[in-house]
Amino acid sequence: MRAYLASSIGVACTAALALPLAVYPGPAHARAERTAASSGSTQSLPLLPLVADGLDRGAVAPGGDAPAPAPAPADRGVAASRVRPFSLVGVVWDQPSADLHGRVQVRTRAVGGEWSPWRELLPYGDEGPDPDSPELRGVRAHGGTAPLWVGDSDGVQARVRPEGVAVTGGGAGAGADAAGGADAGGGAGVDAGGGAGVDAGGGAAAGASADGGPGAGARSAALPSGLRLELIDPGEAPAPPPPDRAVLRALPAHPAPTARGAAPGARPSAGPSWGPSRWSARPSLRPPGPSRPSVKPSWPSRWSAKPSPRPSGSSAKPLPYPSTHSTHSTQPTPPPGAITPPPSALAEEAAKANAARYSAPRPSIVTRAGWGADEKIRETGHVYSKTVKVAFVHHTVTGNKYSCSQAPSVLRSIYRYHVKSLGWRDYGYNFTIDKCGKIYEGRSGGVTKAVRGAHTLGFNTNSMGVAVLGTFSAKKPPAKAVKAIAKLTAWKLGLFKRNPRGTTHLVSGGGNKYKKGANVKLHVIAGHRDGFATECPGKDLYKKLGSVRKTAARLQGR
Repeated sequence: MRAYLASSIGVACTAALALPLAVYPGPAHARAERTAASSGSTQSLPLLPLVADGLDRGAVAPGGDAPAPAPAPADRGVAASRVRPFSLVGVVWDQPSADLHGRVQVRTRAVGGEWSPWRELLPYGDEGPDPDSPELRGVRAHGGTAPLWVGDSDGVQARVRPEGVAVTGGGAGAGADAAGGADAGGGAGVDAGGGAGVDAGGGAAAGASADGGPGAGARSAALPSGLRLELIDPGEAPAPPPPDRAVLRALPAHPAPTARGAAPGARPSAGPSWGPSRWSARPSLRPPGPSRPSVKPSWPSRWSAKPSPRPSGSSAKPLPYPSTHSTHSTQPTPPPGAITPPPSALAEEAAKANAARYSAPRPSIVTRAGWGADEKIRETGHVYSKTVKVAFVHHTVTGNKYSCSQAPSVLRSIYRYHVKSLGWRDYGYNFTIDKCGKIYEGRSGGVTKAVRGAHTLGFNTNSMGVAVLGTFSAKKPPAKAVKAIAKLTAWKLGLFKRNPRGTTHLVSGGGNKYKKGANVKLHVIAGHRDGFATECPGKDLYKKLGSVRKTAARLQGR
């Protein structure tokens, strides 16, 4: 994702432009896919060649001295003034390996409100499944742009201009009539409101396909086939699940180690310890009497032996309760009669205890059920890596104009776009964080497991993707979101014994920065741009990764 994806392009053309877009009349139809109301829906509108003389030559863009430019012969577009409400928009095409080689501009009309400025969408070529993965090579996979969250809208206009064709008039090459959207009286607008497809409005009956036709010109070959505009409705939020199922509560990642190995914030275990937890025994507080045998240490049965009974008349006294203020720097000597474990077993337990000391508590995580993921639309089963070596940080570039209460709707929209529009097996990111610092479970398969996602092209194996909802190219990420990244990565990387301040190596699966098979050195907490030539996660979020690493390491007790 490029950082400038959701930026406004030029000055919005409003009511001064009488006829913004016109398409060649033809048999193309708007395809709509809908399931249950709570699951949302997808409307798919074909992007057709634009009529070259479909704009009012006398119209002048606000604040400009020149009339709005006419569409170039190879431009594709659609104007739909009456569509079912939607909240997220993107453009897709047939082949996932095809590059767009063009510029996509969209504007939307809020329900009962005004038209937005023109904004630009860019391809998702830098994030997605790895090139050789079945997920990307499957028959359902498509290429596409990153999606853009636009809020409740019921009108849309879009235009795709091939590379090499100049855009003048402030970048608003396709104007808009804010009052009524596309006027099909003199050309052909698309009315997808009732699924009727193209309303020719008196235009010619002869159609033109989306891949050619009159006026398409030689430049049309630069654009991929099957261009269409996807309008996503996230659906209504489902009834919230019980609290214990909606959120994974903050819990320690491991049992609290003893002494200096305790996890940050963990309470020390009560009572003394003979050493590593596996060998520890807590003597009874009940004073021994003549009718009660001495306390037997609870060594594992493999090493246990019953202490020798005390000879009759012996003056030996029972072992005293071990002092909690012992000044010995080494383990106390095990009680008499116990068999000492072999050094190899002790070394193994010491290694486990050492790994446990570098762990962090699990933060609260909203489950997929908590944000309303429709489990019926994704592929069944899961794909796992062997481990998690790197946490890649992203921004979704869906824009910052959402409230924290809308975050579940944004996630449901992105999820539907990833699965239904791009053909991925599931939601792409492993975790997502909103502007208020709330953490959401992303791709299914278990938050503690090494689930293989679709987030960093070429480096999805043995890594995880953490995306912050928003665009942070020219806007600083909220402090709560940055802190949440540190909490999440400290916990998850701790499960796999990774130092957040360290480096490691991953083998590239292929991309524009590292060729396939390259052994690449990366930070354990890395930005998307570290593995792919992209502006993601935006320069302002990328600047925060140093402090994220430091905070995550501190939370692990390093």
